[in-house]
Amino acid sequence: MSIIVGIDVGGSTTKIVAFDGEKLLSPKLVKANDPIASVYGGFGKLTSDNNISLDKIEKIMVTGVGSSFLGDNIYGIPTYHVNEFLANGKGGLYLSGINEAIVVSMGTGTAYVYSNGETKEYVHLGGTGVGGGTLVGLAGKLIGVHSVQNVANLALEGDLSNIDLMISDITENDISPTLSNNATASNFGKVSDLASREDIALGLVNMVYETVAMLAIFSARIKNIKDIILIGNLAILPQAKTIFEKLEKMFGVNIIIPENAAYGTVIGAALEGIHNNNI
Repeated sequence: MSIIVGIDVGGSTTKIVAFDGEKLLSPKLVKANDPIASVYGGFGKLTSDNNISLDKIEKIMVTGVGSSFLGDNIYGIPTYHVNEFLANGKGGLYLSGINEAIVVSMGTGTAYVYSNGETKEYVHLGGTGVGGGTLVGLAGKLIGVHSVQNVANLALEGDLSNIDLMISDITENDISPTLSNNATASNFGKVSDLASREDIALGLVNMVYETVAMLAIFSARIKNIKDIILIGNLAILPQAKTIFEKLEKMFGVNIIIPENAAYGTVIGAALEGIHNNNI
């Protein structure tokens, strides 16, 4: 059976997956400063780990900001470029097993894609510059930490009450039937002089997640749906489950972080090679 490979070339990481028929093989991630080097490094790791010979690969589907550096073949294998928003939508729906949702790709920035598998609609609704880049940039200046994972690890010991102004801090009354008093009134609106690096790290993660989530919720309301799927590297930090569960209960939506969420876009790119017979 022929194998279809997907490659997502980002600014600092390259993700690569393969489908053997309908079976998804174990995805791989490679970090490199040079996108071309990372593509070939990731390709070698994938084929070696899964014992794949080049003559078994039918085609390669590439996406991501760095894919523009690639031509129309890799190792002589036909290579096709896939629109990143289409890949986001397809990958998100595949991983979650549902047919209609707002797919949120959380990377350096954040993109929102209305995705409907039945009607084949994958519409980029817009995005925000708030994302992993925001988290790393602010953490670098505020607490001297320059990686997302290190910020998340510090945040595990943080206390938001030393950072954020909550609704309960400014009123004892219920201001809305759906808005909890432990909702954030102002991110970083109550920074204590005694706030620790851990507190600041958690405040940053929470601010980014809340910003991303609220725009997703507004997008879902516009489309009159409740399902929101999160994909991308930022979706898998240890704080994600707690923060997003709080918001989904508060606003009556269903926020899904599927297994292999970090690989949603590259999986979607590979799926386009399977489903599009014109390629």
